[in-house]
Amino acid sequence: MNQSKQLTDGALLTAVFMILMLIATFVPVITLIATFILPVPFILFASRYDWKPSMVMLIAAAILSSLLTSIFSLPIPILMGIGGMMIGSAIHRNLTAYETWARGTIGFVVGIVLVFVFSQYIFQMNLVNEINQMIQQSITMSQDVMEQFGLNELTEEQMGMVTEQLGVLTDLLPVWIAIVALLLAFVSQWVSYKVINRTENKQLHFPPFRTLRLPVSLIWIYFFALIMSFFNLDQSGMVFTAVHNVLMLTGILMTLQGFSFIFYYAHAKHMSKALPITSIILTIFFPFIFLYLVRLLGIIDIGFSLRDRISNQKK
Repeated sequence: MNQSKQLTDGALLTAVFMILMLIATFVPVITLIATFILPVPFILFASRYDWKPSMVMLIAAAILSSLLTSIFSLPIPILMGIGGMMIGSAIHRNLTAYETWARGTIGFVVGIVLVFVFSQYIFQMNLVNEINQMIQQSITMSQDVMEQFGLNELTEEQMGMVTEQLGVLTDLLPVWIAIVALLLAFVSQWVSYKVINRTENKQLHFPPFRTLRLPVSLIWIYFFALIMSFFNLDQSGMVFTAVHNVLMLTGILMTLQGFSFIFYYAHAKHMSKALPITSIILTIFFPFIFLYLVRLLGIIDIGFSLRDRISNQKK
């Protein structure tokens, strides 16, 4: 009976995945929404039966996607399947929401890297070179537009700086991969929680954002990368790229910790939610000022257990 139900669920969820994939491929208007929902069938199946049976579902989805669309769509089920199985397996093992999110992020990072490798060696397509070409095309188009408005001199003066700054985007590719993986994991996990709660009468949810606490070791990684950035490193070298990627990624994580502390402080002091919401808005519109302040607050919170001190004061 269980084997029969497993096969039925697998076939049904594979069909759902294929429908979502066809929508994402052929209906551009809702491609972005469908992309975030694509891992959900894998999450649902793995949350019931763990990752081993989910591998069979992944293989079936990969074969069907190649037959119904094209071989070029093969990376999609690989990416969504690996990330979805990691989240679903964590739910199956009753891990916490943030542990599940972390595992899902790792799964999506692995999936994205496999897509790069797959594109390079199977399709003979270097995605990094494609990104560089897109950046160069955007620079050329911007230069043409500015020349049409009579800003040739300004363009010539600033073009070298603009080109260098945009070139950094390629160097920070690992960070962008991590950010995309974080977003994919979070949205797909949140949607899956809603579906599982509705269909299986469970109470899965993310704990309040104010409870987010990152490990203290993150500070040491951040400061090590910060110290390394002061050295005169070769900008074309691997060490320079690695240091700046680590610095940016840990900086983003500590900024999240800073926002988490602001939410915690507002809750602990019974203040209006307008304070944390305003802090987010100000950081978005004035990042050169508030981003570093929020990040510093996150560092202090992690390093000196700031919220524990506030909690002790309440007692």
